[in-house]
Amino acid sequence: MARKRRFSDDSFGPTIERLMNEAGLTYRSLAEKTRLSAGYLNHLVHGNRPVPSDDVIKAEHFREYRLRVITDRLERMPDLIDKLYRRYGA
Repeated sequence: MARKRRFSDDSFGPTIERLMNEAGLTYRSLAEKTRLSAGYLNHLVHGNRPVPSDDVIKAEHFREYRLRVITDRLERMPDLIDKLYRRYGA
């Protein structure tokens, strides 16, 4: 039996599409569960809309959400940002 991945390495759209396929969900059925429109979900999957806010995502599964969390935390630590930039920056 295949083990479910805790986190996705793919971007938001492909991750949503893969999860929908794994769960056997259509855009309409996912729309009912999420209270988002099927058209909007289709746009997200195909990259025609920006990745939704954290309030919409609400899941660490998505790479974009994890990057936002890291960015928010780093912004509160300017000394660490400077140290990392000096070490890995140009």
